[in-house]
Amino acid sequence: MKTDRFQHPDHYLIDELLTEEHRLIRDSVREWVKRELSPIIEDYAQRAEFPRHILRGLGEIGAFGPSLPSEYGCGGLDQISYGLIMQELERCDSGIRSTASVQGSLVMFPIYAYGSEEQKRRFLPKLATGELMGCFGLTEPDFGSNPGGMTTNYRDAGDHFVLNGAKMWISNSPFADIAIVWAKNEEGRIHGLIVERGMEGFTTPETHNKWSLRASATGELVFDEVKVPKSNLLPGVSGLKGPMSCLDSARYGIAWGAVGAAMDCYDSALNYAKERIQFDKPIAAFQLTQKKLAEMVTEITKAQLMNWRLGVLKNEGRATTAQISMAKRNNVEIALRIAREARQIHGGMGITGEYPIMRHMMNLESVVTYEGTHDIHLLITGWTSPALPLSGSPYCRFNPGIRSVVELRCTVFE
Repeated sequence: MKTDRFQHPDHYLIDELLTEEHRLIRDSVREWVKRELSPIIEDYAQRAEFPRHILRGLGEIGAFGPSLPSEYGCGGLDQISYGLIMQELERCDSGIRSTASVQGSLVMFPIYAYGSEEQKRRFLPKLATGELMGCFGLTEPDFGSNPGGMTTNYRDAGDHFVLNGAKMWISNSPFADIAIVWAKNEEGRIHGLIVERGMEGFTTPETHNKWSLRASATGELVFDEVKVPKSNLLPGVSGLKGPMSCLDSARYGIAWGAVGAAMDCYDSALNYAKERIQFDKPIAAFQLTQKKLAEMVTEITKAQLMNWRLGVLKNEGRATTAQISMAKRNNVEIALRIAREARQIHGGMGITGEYPIMRHMMNLESVVTYEGTHDIHLLITGWTSPALPLSGSPYCRFNPGIRSVVELRCTVFE
């Protein structure tokens, strides 16, 4: 069994910007990851299986909804703490972070923000411990970047609603106990429904043959005349504001998580370069290798600083959708580049399961697309940045179809 020797890079002494509590939370999650996840993650990824036995452990370390209030059984932590937890989980594997991110940001957050008091009391404490697991249903087979085009719908049937439609690319769906499903009512307005496993007509087929996020469970949500109690409607929001606010929270976590993956690739490449002997000396002694490593740690440092500042703004309630999009887009992009450079340093060994590089690289190919594609986040940044004039920016000369996507994500959260 391999030993996890990871040490995080801190070229700008960013730890000094963190509180003692921040560092304690990060280090405790890191130790748990090293003990419980690192020894098994390659095996589960090779078998394309999610390690379900870790769910209660994730609950015990506070990975589910850590920034939600303690009165509902959650951590009551700040946003930087939440980011650091996501960083440490994705340092191990993007799929593990996805599981926690979906649970906290896409399931627990909408129940807390838009649910009734009865819904909060009923679901949040059990979701926080991992006794219940959830998933988030927004993307459909024909509607990804344009969620407003969704066709999943429900109608009023007296004492209940009847839900029909389908969602796909849903993390956690194969084992989720509940699903937060966004659907249109008879007037075409989007609302959130809590759909529970066991409701007749509700199925969650698993998605197989993935080359990415192999240690994560992905599936569909299928609704065939599903009877949903009216008490399961989220009463506090209508329109796309609901799901988009959830995605903002999840994308914030991704921005931190992607840096964790980049750190792991850098750390592995650095250690390998020190140990791999060629031409009678370690390859770390060659300037071309040093160039790769120096560029990696530079990009990681810039992303760390961006995350820290974004966390401060989020704690103050001032973080914008555009700021979150910029961080998600930038940090996933640099993580992908770092993974590819790390693979070069590892040579042929970089494609094997002996090292985490190829697994991170494959995972990040999903991360760069989900929760808003790379291009969508560029459009959001261009559309909403005060430094870019609305009429003059090349990012804002859209055809009507593309413009509506950006408006849906940035401005028309009715």
